[in-house]
Parts: sequence; structure tokens; C-alpha cells
Amino acid sequence: MDYSYPFSIDWTKEEIIDVVTFFEGIEMAYEGGISREDMMARYRKFKAVVPSISEEKTYFKEFEEESGYASFPVIKEVKASPAGPVIKMVKR
Repeated sequence: MDYSYPFSIDWTKEEIIDVVTFFEGIEMAYEGGISREDMMARYRKFKAVVPSISEEKTYFKEFEEESGYASFPVIKEVKASPAGPVIKMVKR
């Protein structure tokens, strides 16, 4: 991994950890899979830090530009999947 995670200097240490943990979950979805429940829990914590949809889109875009991992398709899959399955994405 040769990239950085997007964050705001205004966030607390715990908020930064929650956001980084969320983006690590996005990576896991592409690199081997992550349980739907785990990814949803990470997303809920992310949304507690970044409640605005416009800000969410900005951070998703920054992360994708840095890493090549698209966050939105993962979240879309998580929301559409029934409880239990592993979310596994294919990087384009």
C-alpha cells in the first residue's frame, strides 16, 4: 500500500481511526472479502463522522483516486445483500 487515507485535521483521534477502519474494510472487500455485518458496522461509524452525503462523496473520490478502490459499489452491495454473506468485489 503506497497511498494515504483521506481525513480531516478537525477530527478527533477516534474519528480518524473510525474512518481509516472503514476504508480498510473497503480494501478488504476487494482483496479477499469482508462480512456484510463487519462492513456495515464500519460504515455506520464512518457515517457518524461524515454524515453529509456530499462530504462522503468527496472522501470516497479521494480514496478511489489514491487507492483505486471504489467505495460506493461496496456500500451499494452491502445495502442490497441479505444478512450473512461475505462481500467480495472485483477491482476494475
